[in-house]
Amino acid sequence: MISTNKLKILNDPIYGFITIPSERIFSIIEHPYFQRLRRISQMGMSYLVYPGAHHTRFHHAIGCVHLMQKAVQILRHKGVMISEAEEEALQIAILLHDIGHGPFSHAMEHSIVEGVDHESISLLFMEEMNRDFNQSLTLALQIFRGTYNRRFLNQLISSQLDMDRLDYLKRDSFYTGAAEGNINSERLITMLNVVDDDLVIEEKGIYSVEKFLVARRLMYWQVYLHKTSLVAEQLLIRVLKRAKELVEKGEKLNASKALSYFLYNKIGPENFSSETLSIFARLDDYDIISAMKEWQDHDDFVLSNLCNMIINRELLKVKIKKKKPSIEKLEKRRKALQEKENISAKEADYFVFSGEVTNTAYKSENNNINILHKNGKISDVAKASDQLNLKALSKTVVKYYMCYPKAKH
Repeated sequence: MISTNKLKILNDPIYGFITIPSERIFSIIEHPYFQRLRRISQMGMSYLVYPGAHHTRFHHAIGCVHLMQKAVQILRHKGVMISEAEEEALQIAILLHDIGHGPFSHAMEHSIVEGVDHESISLLFMEEMNRDFNQSLTLALQIFRGTYNRRFLNQLISSQLDMDRLDYLKRDSFYTGAAEGNINSERLITMLNVVDDDLVIEEKGIYSVEKFLVARRLMYWQVYLHKTSLVAEQLLIRVLKRAKELVEKGEKLNASKALSYFLYNKIGPENFSSETLSIFARLDDYDIISAMKEWQDHDDFVLSNLCNMIINRELLKVKIKKKKPSIEKLEKRRKALQEKENISAKEADYFVFSGEVTNTAYKSENNNINILHKNGKISDVAKASDQLNLKALSKTVVKYYMCYPKAKH
């Protein structure tokens, strides 16, 4: 049953007024599963570096629908046939593409739910909502999964130049103040076209694509992989791992009902039931923050210290290098901490560790960005561009980090 809703316009700081395109989409936005996204931050722990980065997944999803409306308009104007059913399905699919994200975005996938990524949870949510909405999301699901017979529709949702990326780069650069990510999404959308069922960019838009790829690379190093956000996210993963470990040993930990469910049960792909999904839907950033505030005073040295570090932003020291840190270096730091705090090697591992981060701005081998030349030829943007650095952007850059406690004065 679709209610007659009055409110059809939202005010967005980036695009101005956004019109909600249909009653059905408005009803989906009103669904508790979608409203939960208001309580899930888009950029996880990045607010510890960029104080403005408090925008949510809700914000981002609405922005994506707005861009999708524009893209469909442009493509139709260029003679690409998109039916009304396909248009609505595209809008629903992009609206729900991130609905499976857990608190603080990526940290949960590595700690309290094992082997279940946010994409699979998004699909579970979409299937559940499809039942709630009388199977009217079926086409959206097919497009989202890539099983629908028109490939370019899926590319609008998930490719190297999709509405998701066009929104989050612009939005994240706005909220962090990192101007390097400010791409011209309007211009890129205006240059879209479809040839042989593939999304292409007209030749005139090549410089906008170059700027988009450079912006993506800079945003990764400067914002998404910023060493402070990196260490904060690692600490959060470790908080949840330690909490789970203590619970397994029989310790009682105060946490919300939803968080307790995931701490006290081993949840993986094989037992992620619809009951699990409805509990997951009650989990958001607030559960995690309030648990950490509570656990700061716990008797466990590891748990209380990790929580204190995040809550009071007294993080570990982090060094990023081009070479892997030596085992000896790590061992030395670990030994020093063990002696100083009188803790075991296993406990010290929570505070002294290393890892790697990778950044590829453009993957030319799969689902590349194709440029449509005036003579009708099509070529990969890395070949079509006269900018040497696009070839360089196709290379994966790997950097290594090492984290350890700061020396107290």
